[in-house]
Amino acid sequence: MILTTRRLSVLALAFALPLAASAADYKVGPGSTLGFSGKFQGQQFDGSFGKFDAAISFDAANLATSKFDVTVDVSTAKTGDGDRDDALPGSDFFDTKKFATAHYVTTGFSKNAKGDVIANGNLTLHGVTKPVALKVAFSPNAGGARLSVTGTLKRLDFGVGSGEYKDTSTIADEVLVNGSLNLLPK
Repeated sequence: MILTTRRLSVLALAFALPLAASAADYKVGPGSTLGFSGKFQGQQFDGSFGKFDAAISFDAANLATSKFDVTVDVSTAKTGDGDRDDALPGSDFFDTKKFATAHYVTTGFSKNAKGDVIANGNLTLHGVTKPVALKVAFSPNAGGARLSVTGTLKRLDFGVGSGEYKDTSTIADEVLVNGSLNLLPK
């Protein structure tokens, strides 16, 4: 049987499509962190969430097949300051009785002018959904991968910080979010 060039091309495409269409699936492993940094009266403070889950599919060579789906239990936010930690779950900030979780889902990936991978997605926090872009660093390793993300958001866009806490001279509007995930194959 003689295969024409066209038939060879179709055959090659048929074998390549399943390989190109799937990203590696990962779950969050031990030692993973999800945090945030802000400023209170001009002084930086750092915090982290003690409980979160993420479903990650990632293929650096084919970003169209990649996806992040992250759910965060916002009641687990800790900053190391007792007064602040007591206030965060309350109605002036996260209002965890009404809004127990934050949820981030990617809508796509792109590369910036420097070649950095950017995860574009929607964050739902405090009942408000807004687009948030995160810079992504992905490093595969023998046991899975390491994923780091960083980005900024404006807390007031999500209604976090009401009453006297809307004053950005006391608490800065801009919040840095960061994650360092040890990923294990699913």
